[in-house]
Amino acid sequence: MLILTRRPGESLYVGEDIRITVLSLQGKQVKIGLEVPNDMTVYREEVYKRVMEENRLAMETSNEDLFVAAALWHESKR
Repeated sequence: MLILTRRPGESLYVGEDIRITVLSLQGKQVKIGLEVPNDMTVYREEVYKRVMEENRLAMETSNEDLFVAAALWHESKR
């Protein structure tokens, strides 16, 4: 992990098109601003982990899912 020290109002760049600016310090919290390309999605870590888990669960298949799908397909052929 790269660790950098920045003061409020100071920025850093990740690549050419991502700018991170320290906006303020409030107790133990740091408020940051992100300038990213419009087609880039930014998630808070807890949201990102939840999305990844939901995607993983959606990709899992069980034998029951396959049997139900096969039965529906068979019925639609009648």
